[in-house]
Amino acid sequence: QVQLVESGGGLVQPGGSLRLSCAASGSIFSINAMGWYRQAPGQQRELVATITRGGSTNYADSVKGRFTVSTDSTWITVYLQMNSLKPEDTAVYYCNADYLTITSYRALEVWGQGTRVTVSS
Repeated sequence: QVQLVESGGGLVQPGGSLRLSCAASGSIFSINAMGWYRQAPGQQRELVATITRGGSTNYADSVKGRFTVSTDSTWITVYLQMNSLKPEDTAVYYCNADYLTITSYRALEVWGQGTRVTVSS
């Protein structure tokens, strides 16, 4: 079964930094793109950052200049480096991937279970 597992969340003071990781496993032939999303209590899930196999990145306006998305050389793990954190960044962060298996005829999508980030003094 294809699976994504997030890690690295926790409690941090305003202005601090955290680095989130998301590791993929299972019968993945190739990954086309990976992304990070977040959901605060009582709010809808929103896009944070995405990265494609070609190296293009996209960020929400609220995190531009503070967050950086990247992958390792094998595209097994995607990272989200979060700097200058604000209380408004408090949320559960989820990663997702668009991928192909050896038998798939179109791209598939999978989501992780999320990791909680709390920014508070």
